[in-house]
Amino acid sequence: MPARPPTRHLERDLLAAGHRLVAGMDEVGRGALAGPVSVGVVVVDESTGRLPRGLRDSKLLTAAAREALCEPVRRWCVGSAVGHASPAEIDALGIIAALRLAGTRALATLAAAGVEPDVLILDGTHDWLTPPQDLFAALDAPAAAVPLVRTQVKADLRCAVVAGASVLAKCERDAIMVELSPRHPEYGWAANKGYSAPEHLLALRDLGPTELHRRSWRLPQAAPDVVAAPEAVAGESAAHPVTGEGAAALVVESDALDGGAGLDDGTRELNGHVTVRAAARVGAEA
Repeated sequence: MPARPPTRHLERDLLAAGHRLVAGMDEVGRGALAGPVSVGVVVVDESTGRLPRGLRDSKLLTAAAREALCEPVRRWCVGSAVGHASPAEIDALGIIAALRLAGTRALATLAAAGVEPDVLILDGTHDWLTPPQDLFAALDAPAAAVPLVRTQVKADLRCAVVAGASVLAKCERDAIMVELSPRHPEYGWAANKGYSAPEHLLALRDLGPTELHRRSWRLPQAAPDVVAAPEAVAGESAAHPVTGEGAAALVVESDALDGGAGLDDGTRELNGHVTVRAAARVGAEA
């Protein structure tokens, strides 16, 4: 039986409650062994029309169907963005703080384009976006103001604005992994996108990790003559996010993203709607 399409019920309830701009956010790549974690955000308002035909949670769609939906989603919404956190940042900060960093990078790029949602629907039960309130909160100042967060179980299945965010994040991260694959073809990233597919695990056992792997994770052991990965940096509080041009080097090749542009933090207009991509400068070539 085909999956039922997501609805706009929750978005409309929040708009009726007085919120001007409602965002949906979803992540992709949390469980991968290599590559960035990516967070998409899509924003709608009371003038936003019917959702694009065929929109579903990205996990329910073929690659071709996801790609075909990207432009309709961008035209449908008020604004959209995708932010990334690198494997090096995941190792240094922990996955939850890296998700927060990627999410606030996406929000910062939206804010630079004049789009600032006042409430955000986040998939799941855990609010990983709002910075923790503790003694170190001032040191963890996010890249952008975080709106009121409303968590929703299975929001990527049920809520149109979150489904749209999942599609954009998935397509952008997949494209990054395809572009990075020729640098280390033995790991099969063009097909497995950095997840634990058999050929990826076998290459890790034979060759060890690359600079694009999450080295603090429990990866398959390499042969004894392969250089060992550095020790894991434990815990989310081991370091604090660095944002802006001085951010820790994203091990995502900007040239792979935008044909050699080097730094992609710009904004472009698409049919009168703002669509943006949040990405950071990479480190040296491997």
